[in-house]
Amino acid sequence: MSEPSDIALFLDFDGTLVEIAPRPDAVRVDPGLAPALERLRDRLGGALAIVTGRPVSVIDDFLAPARFDVAGLHGVERRVAGVLTGGGAEDHPALRARVPELLAMAAGLEAVLIEDKGASVAVHWRLASAADAERAEAAVKAVAADLAGSYRLQLGKAVGEIVPAQATKAHAIRAFLERPPYAGRRAVFLGDDRTDEIAFASVAEDGGLGIRIGPGETAAARRLPDPEAVRALLYAWAAGGPIDPDTLPPA
Repeated sequence: MSEPSDIALFLDFDGTLVEIAPRPDAVRVDPGLAPALERLRDRLGGALAIVTGRPVSVIDDFLAPARFDVAGLHGVERRVAGVLTGGGAEDHPALRARVPELLAMAAGLEAVLIEDKGASVAVHWRLASAADAERAEAAVKAVAADLAGSYRLQLGKAVGEIVPAQATKAHAIRAFLERPPYAGRRAVFLGDDRTDEIAFASVAEDGGLGIRIGPGETAAARRLPDPEAVRALLYAWAAGGPIDPDTLPPA
């Protein structure tokens, strides 16, 4: 069993803490989630952060009035101890110049959504027909290819997101681990998507533990079936239960 002071806990949001929704704004947050995360953060001496593709401000809205350390936009934004750095749309003129093209593409396809996050842009096709989903994926791949070098394409579950090339959850977690209260602790990262696989591999290289949520091949060592199981685990830890992630089912 790990001591709480040994663990730095990093949590993806969509598909991990909450169930995936048809639209990004339709996510339902369990009323007990934020209070439990606050209690668990206290138990971990502050070493709890959310690592997500969402902007920090959106996570704040979902978990209000609680405020957590957050790496947003896959690490483009990072807030630690209340200080937010990165994430300004003004720093990404090349990407901003291509947003109208993606918006025009989506306007011609039913149920394809553009999520403009300022420093990154996501194209969602979860609700689209197979043909429109194929067109949307091709369009975002084409724009990403034109921006290659400065930006990269990150594919997830029915979504393609163009993000700054240096932005990964792996980099974000390593940045947290360089400063208190995370420094010197073992990283434990929970995520559900292929966008999390780079971080699983990185955490393992550093002696930490990745926990994959849901099915699929993974670099994580452990697995939980769904966000409901994640919440049950975190609620138990927040209530003072033993923190022993190495005993979770193998991936």
